[in-house]
Amino acid sequence: MTAALHDFTVVSNEPAADGLMRVVLSAPDLAFRLEAGQFLNIAVPGDASQILRIPLSFSCADAKTGTIEIVYAVVGDGTRRLSQMLPGESSTAVGPCGNPWPLLEGSRRACVVAGGVGITPVVACARMLADAGVTFDAVVGAQTGAKLWGTDVLEGLGAGTVAVTTDDGTSGRRGFTTDALADLLANSDYDVVYTCGPEVMMAGVARLCREAGVACRVSMERMMCCGFGACGTCNVAMVDGTYKSCCKDGPVFDAEEVAW
Repeated sequence: MTAALHDFTVVSNEPAADGLMRVVLSAPDLAFRLEAGQFLNIAVPGDASQILRIPLSFSCADAKTGTIEIVYAVVGDGTRRLSQMLPGESSTAVGPCGNPWPLLEGSRRACVVAGGVGITPVVACARMLADAGVTFDAVVGAQTGAKLWGTDVLEGLGAGTVAVTTDDGTSGRRGFTTDALADLLANSDYDVVYTCGPEVMMAGVARLCREAGVACRVSMERMMCCGFGACGTCNVAMVDGTYKSCCKDGPVFDAEEVAW
């Protein structure tokens, strides 16, 4: 659907984990339009000098309740001001933006891989798979156990295995998501892997999938200044030597198209 301007009201805005917040927005028309993997561009009030909107992925868009759940990292002034918005406060969002996760035809089994705040669109992907009746496993990684969110949600959605990795070993396995994925790929017959997280992680996931002959779809992150392909600040290099816009052509790409 074509992106449009929508009003929203904050329903709740609370800590989800160390450095992560979970905001729920009431925006019935936008919640109806959003598809897993797309994003919305939010205007955060509080500083008139900040004219750019903040592009954020969502973990759940519920058309029945008209709400959108976003788990986001507080990393700059914009997200800091967003974290201070109270229930009942309102603003606007542009959406739906970008292209959704694709449900590959004939998929029977999938794996989702999230690193850090990449868990947000990965949870939305898991909801899509669950709704479509596709069996899936999950790998979730974070710097430390205190920064983990979403494992219980993935289990609730029916994930067969939820493998957790942390850099310091405070939760799950000490190491990287690619270590856990390598084990799963060696022992499972996946049709597709979906991933979002740090680019170096996604490059590793793409390499493992290529070696295993498994399709891989990645959700890229770039500085998206406009959100609709006009400013050229969010280009992603392709293997054919061209560039594509993360906000307009992505954020979801076939991993084989990306020049890692």
